[in-house]
Amino acid sequence: MTGLTNNSPVLDDVGRWLQAFVQPTVLIELAALVVCVALAWGVVTALSRGLGQADSRSILFGTRVVDGVLFPIMLLGLGYLARMLLVTWVPLAAFKVVIPVLMSLVVIRIGAKVLQVAFPDSAWVRPIERSISWMAWLAMVLWVTGLLPRVLEELDKITWKVGASTLSVRTMIEGALTAGAVLLLALWISAAIEARLLRSATGGELSLRKAVSNAMRALLVFVGLIMALSAVGIDLTALSVLGGAVGVGIGFGLQKLAANYVSGFVILAERSMRIGDNVKLDTFEGRITQINARYTVIRSPSGRESIVPNELLITQRVENLSLSDPRVWMSTVVNVAYESDVDLVARLLSEAALVSPRVLRDPEPSAALSAFGADGLEFTLGFWIADPENGLLGLRSAINRAILDALRSHQIEIPYPQRVMHVQAHDLPLMPARRPSPAEGDAGPAA
Repeated sequence: MTGLTNNSPVLDDVGRWLQAFVQPTVLIELAALVVCVALAWGVVTALSRGLGQADSRSILFGTRVVDGVLFPIMLLGLGYLARMLLVTWVPLAAFKVVIPVLMSLVVIRIGAKVLQVAFPDSAWVRPIERSISWMAWLAMVLWVTGLLPRVLEELDKITWKVGASTLSVRTMIEGALTAGAVLLLALWISAAIEARLLRSATGGELSLRKAVSNAMRALLVFVGLIMALSAVGIDLTALSVLGGAVGVGIGFGLQKLAANYVSGFVILAERSMRIGDNVKLDTFEGRITQINARYTVIRSPSGRESIVPNELLITQRVENLSLSDPRVWMSTVVNVAYESDVDLVARLLSEAALVSPRVLRDPEPSAALSAFGADGLEFTLGFWIADPENGLLGLRSAINRAILDALRSHQIEIPYPQRVMHVQAHDLPLMPARRPSPAEGDAGPAA
């Protein structure tokens, strides 16, 4: 790069800019900037209150006025307008710095908010945000000092050949920036669509809308990636070989993975299982908390989570306890003595089930004499609940304890198995004859 001498145009521009800073007209520029800040603050505050967009997931507004993207964008627009009005009246000094700073702030805020909304709780988002901030502020400094054109000119001289194309460092940087901007725009649009779809989704619509939002995000990111590769200068026809290799890999080594992804979209599309449903797969029972493209997360009442590949949910038998009705029927079995009053026992069992507020009153609990057991009468108490996700063991324990207290208070016996063993005489071993002890001697009985 050409050295900066005392006669360098860059130093001359910086010198004239510094001289303009000591002129009284700078106060006019600062006053105009304060007016722009006040107007931007007022407009964004009014829009936020009118639209009710004070949300951490809102890219435009955020939780505060300065937290969203709309405030720096509006301030940049007002700054450009003020600059156009002032350039014909006073020599500009402050606005030569204000406009680049505002543009850097807009880039940083867009990158940070879009990544936070698109990838919440991701550890790699923070380093990318820092990288965007450093690059934006570096570009601002180069722009203000007038070094940006010279730096780009020097970077354009560093070239190399890649096949039939000639690339330079400047081309790669511009392509990377274009790719990043396109991808950020795609993520922004997909986040807005997802927020719009999921805002009023309830019940069965949640899974379908989630599938649509995921598919829309994947499509937009794919289109953005294709546009970004074109902007960098990569010939997209070369991707045909990669597409063929991926097809062969899916055909041979990635069959299960492809089957899981296809099964995931089938589950989300046909809505046979939805987020919030209570299902039973083999011996594991729980509530569906997530339905992703490859797997489904089922959480048991005890807190354990099972990650089930979607192919298993398609090819195996799954009991959906709340597909058409969220209510679940439960039962418990009680044995009482044969001498017990059948009507009284049935009434006590039905009343015992009502001790828990989780048991539905409509339909009401019912007790039936289900069998004649070997040790007593067998009653089955059935009842309905609407919240199986809150656990079943505690509810069953509370009802069983209420049954036990009711039966004991009415002296109704709960039998336990009793067995009688009969011993036949011919099964006993022969006992040896008893001999008299030495103390008895051979004397006969006394006269």
